[in-house]
Amino acid sequence: MQRAGLPGALLASLCFTLPSAALMIAFAYGVAELGTVAGTGWLHGLKLAAVAVVAQAVWGMGVKLCTDRVRVSICLGAAAVLLAVPGALAQLAVIAVGGLLGAWLYRTNPKSAEPSDRSPAGRRALAASALAVFAALLVTLPALRSTTQSHLVAVFDSFYRSGSLVFGGGHVVLPLLRAEVVPSGWLTNDQFLAGYGAAQALPGPLFAFAGYLGAAMAPGPRAWALGLWCLLAIFLPAWLLVGGALPFWQRLRSKPLAQAALAGANASVVGVLLAALYSPVITEGIRARTDVVAALVAFGLLEHWKAPPWLVVLAMAGDGWRRPVAAPGLSEPSYRRPSSPGHCATKSVTPAALAPKDARHRER
Repeated sequence: MQRAGLPGALLASLCFTLPSAALMIAFAYGVAELGTVAGTGWLHGLKLAAVAVVAQAVWGMGVKLCTDRVRVSICLGAAAVLLAVPGALAQLAVIAVGGLLGAWLYRTNPKSAEPSDRSPAGRRALAASALAVFAALLVTLPALRSTTQSHLVAVFDSFYRSGSLVFGGGHVVLPLLRAEVVPSGWLTNDQFLAGYGAAQALPGPLFAFAGYLGAAMAPGPRAWALGLWCLLAIFLPAWLLVGGALPFWQRLRSKPLAQAALAGANASVVGVLLAALYSPVITEGIRARTDVVAALVAFGLLEHWKAPPWLVVLAMAGDGWRRPVAAPGLSEPSYRRPSSPGHCATKSVTPAALAPKDARHRER
């Protein structure tokens, strides 16, 4: 936008987003062809890949944004509140409280910043209009949703609100989107996490995940249309906010009070992501001790060996397809083998039960 104005900004955004969005929509078609994904090994592997990727994001943001005891405390407090009282309003509240704490605690220790030149009056007026449209849509869409009872309006409202309330990294959108599409019955939890796990392997913005969600909600030849509708809804708030705040941003961020508030808000964002790492990422992905091992290996490959995320995601999906899926809880996976010849029934046995009979007698 600074170099080529609004047309350049829209073109850059489309070029950055469309490749990953197209791949996510194609993945939704593939999942629809497979039918049910619940309990499949490759889905479990994608969940474990998401554990490693989100853990890496928490680690990186924590090192960068929580640089002292106060900010670490704000981060941990935000995570604790969200785990106790989950929800979009609680997420906004902890970020706002973090900003207020930062403005109070860091008001005497701001970082210096050079003020920018004053923007032309015409650009400021256009920016103010963009901010007004952003606020108007945020207020009117819920009312329009309740009066029209339209599915398309409801979907647009959910994704627009999720895009509006995100502050910080793209992974922060996970609990917001999940709260919109899973409880409403638009998608199952397994369908949601399958797309989220696959999104970790793709380049581009994580918001392209919305294309998968829209296409998965309406399986069929025209599923791509709802995918594009969801992409428009989730990216529109960012376009309006960037266009509206850009002429004022450099001047605003040079203010000591704004810098102090941003320090506290950023620490809260890390706490939001930490809470999302536990629920739903770890709670849905970790089921056995072998899952912990796999997630730790994936994290080490990403963080210390700098392995490409797509390679780690594919490896985890393949490993999940190969290994049996354990029941929820840190238990050993169950294997199934046929009973005596002539019977079709099977029974679940543990690895210990597969040991030779003599060895079991010796253990006794």
